[in-house]
Amino acid sequence: MMETMMNMPVWIEWTAAALVLIAAFFLLVGAIGLVRLPDFYMRLHAPTKASTLGVGGVLLASLLLSVLQGRPGIAELLITLFVFVTAPVSANLMAQAALHLKTRSQAPLPPAVDPHAKG
Repeated sequence: MMETMMNMPVWIEWTAAALVLIAAFFLLVGAIGLVRLPDFYMRLHAPTKASTLGVGGVLLASLLLSVLQGRPGIAELLITLFVFVTAPVSANLMAQAALHLKTRSQAPLPPAVDPHAKG
């Protein structure tokens, strides 16, 4: 296994590193959104989208390296499928629960919908 890693082409190393850096960027953006956005619905949106892209990038890098090592990468594919299916579903369920509890958003209504809007 160590021999395979030492004979790895440089372009694969750079590609895997770039995928991990892109993933880290998306995860950082999601974390900042979670901290800085004002209400539940906005806080729910930022990390859900960003974490899906971030985890996807890490798993693509892992899949690339596993294929190079001669492994089929089935675990990476299953994890990717699980994350891409469960993250949007869980976010949807949390949003529905918040709507059921009548959690109010702090986002302003568009003028066409807001009866108290001036103009």
